[in-house]
Amino acid sequence: MRRPRLERLRRLVVAFSLAAAFATYARASTPSLTAVRPMGGQRGTEVEVVFSGARLGDAQEVLFYQPGVVATGIAKVDDNSFKATVQIAADSPLGFHDLRVRTATGVSELRGFSVGAMKEAVEVEPNNDFEAPQAIPMNVVVNGVAENEDVDYFVVEAKKGERISAEVEGMRLGITLFDPYVAILNAKRFELASSDDAALLWQDGFTSILAPEDGKYIIQVRESAYAGNGSCLYRLHVGGFPRSTGVLPAGGKPGQTLAVRWIGDATGESTSEAALPAEARAGWGLQRQDDKGASPYPNAFRLVNLENAMEVEPNNDQGTATPFTAPAALNGVLEKPGDTDHFVFTGKKGQVFDFKVYGRQVRSPIDAVLYLAKKGSGALAGSDDAVGPDSYFRQALPEDGEYVVWIADHLGKGGPDYVYRIEISVPEPRLTVSTPAEQIMLGTGVMAASVPKGGRQAILLQGSRADFGGEVLFSAEGLPAGVEMEAPPLAASQALVPVLFTAKADAAPAGALVAVSGKSADPNVAVRSEFNTLSAFVLAPNNNGIIMWSRSVDRLAVAVTEEAPYSIEIVQPKVPLVRSGQMGLKVKAIRKPDFKAAIAVSLPWNPPGVGSGGGVAIPEGQDEAVIPMNADGNAELRTWKIVVNGSSSGPTGPIMVSSQLADLTIAAPYVGLTFQAAGVEQGKETDMAVAVAKNVDFDGEASVTLIGLPNKATTDAKSITKESTDLVFHIKTDAASPVGKHANLFCQVIITQDGEPIVHNIGSGTLQIDAPLPPKPADAAAPAPTPAAAPPPPRPPRSPSAAWRSCGWRPSRSRPAARPERPPEHPQGRPAEPFRTLMRTPT
Repeated sequence: MRRPRLERLRRLVVAFSLAAAFATYARASTPSLTAVRPMGGQRGTEVEVVFSGARLGDAQEVLFYQPGVVATGIAKVDDNSFKATVQIAADSPLGFHDLRVRTATGVSELRGFSVGAMKEAVEVEPNNDFEAPQAIPMNVVVNGVAENEDVDYFVVEAKKGERISAEVEGMRLGITLFDPYVAILNAKRFELASSDDAALLWQDGFTSILAPEDGKYIIQVRESAYAGNGSCLYRLHVGGFPRSTGVLPAGGKPGQTLAVRWIGDATGESTSEAALPAEARAGWGLQRQDDKGASPYPNAFRLVNLENAMEVEPNNDQGTATPFTAPAALNGVLEKPGDTDHFVFTGKKGQVFDFKVYGRQVRSPIDAVLYLAKKGSGALAGSDDAVGPDSYFRQALPEDGEYVVWIADHLGKGGPDYVYRIEISVPEPRLTVSTPAEQIMLGTGVMAASVPKGGRQAILLQGSRADFGGEVLFSAEGLPAGVEMEAPPLAASQALVPVLFTAKADAAPAGALVAVSGKSADPNVAVRSEFNTLSAFVLAPNNNGIIMWSRSVDRLAVAVTEEAPYSIEIVQPKVPLVRSGQMGLKVKAIRKPDFKAAIAVSLPWNPPGVGSGGGVAIPEGQDEAVIPMNADGNAELRTWKIVVNGSSSGPTGPIMVSSQLADLTIAAPYVGLTFQAAGVEQGKETDMAVAVAKNVDFDGEASVTLIGLPNKATTDAKSITKESTDLVFHIKTDAASPVGKHANLFCQVIITQDGEPIVHNIGSGTLQIDAPLPPKPADAAAPAPTPAAAPPPPRPPRSPSAAWRSCGWRPSRSRPAARPERPPEHPQGRPAEPFRTLMRTPT
């Protein structure tokens, strides 16, 4: 189970957003769970809990993802709620337990139940006056609500030196956008400690002090900006329990027992032995406990098969670097501002390592920057923010020798809890299998498979490969009895594929949390596979896609539900969908005799380069519909598995089913066409010649229709055979046909094969339509001759400069030295004969 990082406000990744866009509402008639009250309970006890939402009256089971909690005695309250006895084992893990409700008709979205170590209490209003706080004992969990401008006060008594810890669960409950604030004050209203956002707890807060004297201490809880509301529920843990802000090392090998150092508690540092589980589990944490109690939530802790190397101070430069052998996990603390920790190892040329920091991911306040260098040289590689504020890079070593790894805080900060862990590992093939995101606040679909008895339900799986390629094969373990999963290979070029769950007609109603995994289709490639489904509980204001709080679980919920009143089938196409072509995909409905409602049908996923129409429905009382499909000119050539989902209205909500997986073959066009450009005047006729190239043999004649002619331009359809090499369209225009270049002409070629059409939309032609030339004007009568004009009187002779200007010459102003030497003057003021020949004779 992986908790999200608040600090970088993750957006849905592009591929992730794409997956969500195609998300399957995997349900028969989905129940909706919106509230679990109370929100938690003490381990080792039983609690009566009311689950409310919509369509929950036929609840049959609560599926818990973590061990130690079960729900029994389920009883209907009304159509939208039920109650159950939640039994919490004495050794149940503390913290948030993820759950879903299974009803007779489907599986709900993800919600949770918080398990605490102390007795439960309830906030009692009025408690908004500092002078009249609600009295509570130490070691209690108070369930309350922070209303608008609400400030809740609680009072406890403590002896001098006694530890008082206060931790609030608010955002972590996943109910609403709630930023809680918690503080400890003395009886004189002096604030001893406070917390708004803590790196350890994301947007929730905690504080812990040693009582400076005997007396009463006030715990204050509110929304940080006084902007609470009725949905801002909280669980306030108050007691003498430990609360360490860090643990060192921050990880270990599965099955290992190791000594750990607890950092940041009010009583100081301490050590203990930790027995780690034999198998790595997503979201596993290390629980802090002493003779005064246990922390409300465990500390984040990595379970990785790497040897730990611990920093040894001083190691602030390359000369004092702590030695280690790679691969390894380096663990340390930036103990004070400006601290920099160095490690050194011996590497060989060509070795490749991944260098990854776990700082904020193990809830340390560090904003890490990481570097690698050949000892005595400058940095080879470095990284600041790669995974949120944590660092990552991959580097091949350029030569044999010693290499130094060093880490610092981006802002030069440091402190006793600035814990880090640098995992240096050899890259290995990895696969992350997931479903599209479950956007709970937006209602974008429940990521669980609700399979009707005797029916089918499809869901999309996403495969994210690292350090390998090729096809991926999926499998599932722990399916309910009578349920099978049919999973087509995930194509090498793809990250999404529909998988189909089918329940036998005699399958009993049941639910299971199923382990889904993947492997390379190449048996020589070993892949480490993990599964997760992310559920986004709280989004930023305006629901703009920024996730403020989410949970990730490691198994897929699958349930057998009651029989659906209809099923759907794809009529298997006998012909391919060609590139730049189209197809009508026929879908049939098989109805129970009394079921007449309309059924919406759609493809939850399209192969690459393929589109399908939305808004298609099998009309009320009818049994089939056609979904239009098309392929672009680059659609991948292969046979794909496709599925169609059906949705109809039932008495308790939408009824969702899926078709079988059918084959859709994408093929190259059977023919190719090359157009010759044609031109014509308005109102006239012309021929457009088209060369035909056969790519695939076909029988009989194919119809060819010219598409895209402008208004009031017409031609007749043609036909070709596999022997045809050309065809001619005779085009007629009208005087009103638009003038211009019409370049969007193409041909629709329909070839019939096995009684089904193969529709091509191919070629690219141009028709130029021109306006007619204007008519020539009629010949006019010859005009009477004009009398000759009297010759003008002779002009006086021009000066030489005027004559030069009449020739276009102007004196140069920019380069006076380049002016040619003036020839000698004639005694009468005219230039000599050779020079005169250069001038135009004056008129």
